[in-house]
Amino acid sequence: MEETITSTRPVASAKPALVFALAFTSGFSIMAVELLGGRILAPYFGSSIYVWGSIITVFMVALSLGYLIGGRLSLHRPSFGRYSLFYALSALALLPIVLFGEAIMAAVFLKVTDPRYGSLLAATALFLLPTILLGMIAPYSVRLLVQHQQHSGQVAGFLYFVSTLGSALGTLATSFYLVLWFEVDTIMLTLVAMLLLGALAAFAGHLRFKRVLS
Repeated sequence: MEETITSTRPVASAKPALVFALAFTSGFSIMAVELLGGRILAPYFGSSIYVWGSIITVFMVALSLGYLIGGRLSLHRPSFGRYSLFYALSALALLPIVLFGEAIMAAVFLKVTDPRYGSLLAATALFLLPTILLGMIAPYSVRLLVQHQQHSGQVAGFLYFVSTLGSALGTLATSFYLVLWFEVDTIMLTLVAMLLLGALAAFAGHLRFKRVLS
């Protein structure tokens, strides 16, 4: 019994560290994409308060849906394998912004002349799905970490602290530096690569924890 406890102790300590690192990455990515949204829509719809209102609305709605769906999925045998899938799908959902963003915005611009509703429709088409997927990560992360109900509040609070810190740094890094140094598509592809690395890290964790605990 003592040998089993000793052998699983590194796993117990590695698991929270991995989840917190991945939650930080998702928080960073959410705010980076949201800020880039203003740059992406600007050539067609401008950068007025209408456009930013549309972007913020789409992100808030998408995150609320992601929190709801992620929380529901976390009730059914949560695993790092499924967790890795959230990151992989989020990365793939960002690719159409790079590949088809111009065509989507041009089509919306020709059909909807009002910049308020045009920007809202374009932001929905481009950002709703990837933001829903990114929003699913936070509640699922909490479920992976919570072992005892009496500690759930403390765990959730610290995880949202880490995720929000990632969002703050993503905001500063993107607005102060990245948009000055790189093209928008380059930054977006870098975020895709980050999320794919997150997916690989989560899946590697899944294999490691499964092997040690089996």
